[in-house]
Amino acid sequence: MIIDTHIHLDDNRYDEDLDAVLERAREGGVERFIIPGADVSTLQKAVIKIAGKYDDVYFAIGVHPYDREGFDESYFSKYVGHEKCVAIGECGLDYFRLEGSDEEKEREKEEQKRVFVAQIELAKKYNKPLIVHIRNASHDAKMLLLEHNAKEIGGVLHCFNADDELLSLANENFYFGIGGVLTFKNAKKLVNILPRIPKEKLIIETDGPYLTPTPHRGERNEPFYTTFVAQKMAEILDISREEIENLTTKNAQKLFNIS
Repeated sequence: MIIDTHIHLDDNRYDEDLDAVLERAREGGVERFIIPGADVSTLQKAVIKIAGKYDDVYFAIGVHPYDREGFDESYFSKYVGHEKCVAIGECGLDYFRLEGSDEEKEREKEEQKRVFVAQIELAKKYNKPLIVHIRNASHDAKMLLLEHNAKEIGGVLHCFNADDELLSLANENFYFGIGGVLTFKNAKKLVNILPRIPKEKLIIETDGPYLTPTPHRGERNEPFYTTFVAQKMAEILDISREEIENLTTKNAQKLFNIS
């Protein structure tokens, strides 16, 4: 069994054939799905229309750094106690698209940090793990996780960026989300660092509809394609795919408290 720990099923690119997408995944051995919270505008869709309809779909609540203006703790509090809410996020820091003057960029960084910290504290308040998005901001994100004792609840570094600086977070109750990027020809850094991640801290994700693995690059990503990620992980770590599936499933079940 595989658990897709990060799949944006609330994206409108799945609207017309969601049943078929999930059935293909199940037939391929993908049996659990977690929708991260990125944009508050799709939260009700994720909770009511999708997680409410399918027994094997779970969700998280949170806002992506680019959608931070939508953060509203009082709104999230309506959903955090839901039996299928398994995490807070995806939240974090993303400095990739900072624009404007140096002063404007610094203001945006500070605002991203403020909203990230608010979500760390929300996770601690409700005892939920974090789904953390980090892009071009490894040091700042790591420092905030340490300073605010995120170890209490732990979480996953979604779409792990292969930065050596973040490896030590394995000792701080954090897991590492591995997806389609691992199969890319230019993913040498991630390929090389994968064996250095403790196996008990590895989980699998798609980030669909984005980051589709080889051999389907250019297409919409979907949960069935986690099978290609599992196969690539098995090849790199020189273990069987069955072992990869078993250990990543066990890790995801432990982190997100799902069966």
